[in-house]
Amino acid sequence: MRILNPPRAEVVPSSARPRTHVSWLESRHSFSFGPHYNPENTHHGVLLVNNEELVTAGSGFDTHPHQNMEILTWVLEGSLLHQDSMGHAGVVYPGLAQRMSSGTGIMHSERNDSWRLAGPRHDNPVHFIQMWVLPDETGDPPDYDQTEIDTDLASGSLVPVASGMPKYRHGSALRIRNRNAALHISRLQPGYPIVVPDAPYVHVHVARGSANMESIGDLGPGDSVRLTSTGGHRISTTNDAEVLIWEMHTSLTGR
Repeated sequence: MRILNPPRAEVVPSSARPRTHVSWLESRHSFSFGPHYNPENTHHGVLLVNNEELVTAGSGFDTHPHQNMEILTWVLEGSLLHQDSMGHAGVVYPGLAQRMSSGTGIMHSERNDSWRLAGPRHDNPVHFIQMWVLPDETGDPPDYDQTEIDTDLASGSLVPVASGMPKYRHGSALRIRNRNAALHISRLQPGYPIVVPDAPYVHVHVARGSANMESIGDLGPGDSVRLTSTGGHRISTTNDAEVLIWEMHTSLTGR
């Protein structure tokens, strides 16, 4: 018999997230990451990492390894150059979703690509969010994929972007190796609210702009809400906002 957790909604303001700051990087972490370890804040559902990164021009993350992790990257502003040990090389930009399944092991680098641009944008930072979820099984070979969803987002609706859940496989969503998780994104428009999926675990993150969430209140850029055993909340905006929502039907604890 499945054990249901009591309904809960936890608001995590942007200012409460741990911060990493070096000369070329400004990073905000929603969960424990690197030296910012808190045993009470390691994950929500199967989401382990929700990092907001701001990388200066000509800089970035040098080649480093990953293993047995589903990694989703969503660029808000600027462009990000990806290169990996499987031979993939390309630029990730707003409207292009990227998924890297690290599997048995992959090396990759991520660098701000704006220095290639002519004109005043050549020294702009790249602003992106990177999210990690655990796969259902370990030991699969590494894999890489990306998809354009800019046109789909123009409607303001909630768009499935990456999923291992069968009900979302018919569309353009990237496939991830977790059958209980899906990432949705919406570029909210005034007068067109969206409804949060009803799932045992939901993570709502306001990436840009401001929004109002039913029974929660106003949310600003970088704020997030962790929902447990509750869903169906309406989210609206009076200006414009970009919202990332993880729908998860299990947790790392298996409940």
